[in-house]
Amino acid sequence: MGVSIPEEIDSGSNPGHPIRRFLRRCRAWVELHPRVRWVYRVLVGLLGAGIVGIGLLLVPLPGPGWLIVFLGLAVLGTEFPAAHRVGAFLKRILTRLWARWRNRGTATRPARGATRGAASTD
Repeated sequence: MGVSIPEEIDSGSNPGHPIRRFLRRCRAWVELHPRVRWVYRVLVGLLGAGIVGIGLLLVPLPGPGWLIVFLGLAVLGTEFPAAHRVGAFLKRILTRLWARWRNRGTATRPARGATRGAASTD
């Protein structure tokens, strides 16, 4: 695992990526046709709401319930600005929590060699 998560995110967010270029062309075509745009928004809304609903049903069960909820929010965020803002907020919170989780205990633990060889004063 030589590539870190931020590097993977940056490579996937690259506007020159072939998949991103294809999706931009598809999106431009949808924007040119008002009826298709309306149907597209309805389908994205139903799909995203369905994914969020399934995720919420799976939250109390063992498995990726919250991950599925976040995936549904990401789908909704592609078309609806409010869902995009919620997704961005959650991404910031989860990034901070992940950094805190990875750094837990490094500030409170003494160095390994610092306690070795210390004499007991009992």
